[in-house]
Amino acid sequence: MPETTVANPLLLLDGASLWFRAFYALPEKITAPDGRPVNAVRGFVDMVAALITQQRPARLAVCLDLDWRPAFRVDAVPSYKAHRVADGGTEGSAEEVPDSLTPQVQMIDDVLAAAGIATAGAVGFEADDVLGTLAHREHTDPVVVVSGDRDLLQVVSDDPVPVRVLYVGRGLAKAELFGPAEVAERYGVPADRAGAAYAELALLRGDPSDGLPGVAGVGEKTASKLLLEFGSLTALRAAAQDPASALAKGPRAKVLAAADYLDAALPVVRVATDAPVTHSLPDALPTSPTHPDRLDALAEALGVRSAVDRLAAALASR
Repeated sequence: MPETTVANPLLLLDGASLWFRAFYALPEKITAPDGRPVNAVRGFVDMVAALITQQRPARLAVCLDLDWRPAFRVDAVPSYKAHRVADGGTEGSAEEVPDSLTPQVQMIDDVLAAAGIATAGAVGFEADDVLGTLAHREHTDPVVVVSGDRDLLQVVSDDPVPVRVLYVGRGLAKAELFGPAEVAERYGVPADRAGAAYAELALLRGDPSDGLPGVAGVGEKTASKLLLEFGSLTALRAAAQDPASALAKGPRAKVLAAADYLDAALPVVRVATDAPVTHSLPDALPTSPTHPDRLDALAEALGVRSAVDRLAAALASR
């Protein structure tokens, strides 16, 4: 997939996905003058600058996790992200995050605010839901969602506007741009509903990283085969319940045995498209920092002058 740009898109960034990547990509010995680690800050700001230069967006929002493990998902599937809870805590506990990353998230927020770059979040929802909602409700500009999380591939669409996912799971230099055709080709799902079908594929195969067990005995290849044969999860489940259908005995038994899991987990796997999203400020991207004095002070205090200068240059270059 050589093409990685879309003309003048609404650019939606998966904030936590990108700053976690920045944190682990750069050494913690990158510090502010007062000794605080700023590796995630520098890496994240550089990524935002590079994405603005590459994509030339008219609008941009950094989407946030205001609840990384929402109650509605945990109620449906108690194992959802349970292995990520800090200190083996219980429901409602904080996500396990490196100690030196936590304060850098506030630094990143301060830099974004000074630059005039919007953040977006929704109380009780994950960043995935914010990204899904903003992509779903956009009717004006094409959308590019930037994330290292494959779950977001379910938002790809051609209507009413093109929605593409720039997947950066292997780094920004090896980013891949996915639309419905690319998702269908890569993952073997029906092309006419590739986004929704990808979510159903993930549901069937499971996702250990999110604590989702999947249907026992059904891996990605089998899930793909079943979705291509029957077209959708709904049709597959109907075939499993119909003794006269062409569904083989083995998959039929597995799908029927997983009925409770499939009922509970589908709304867990699907990103919300109706989250109550609010923005910190309008998402129109400025051509120069909105608060240059504040941004200059942050650049000096955090020791990220070069990254901030690249961000300012990226804003001016559009």
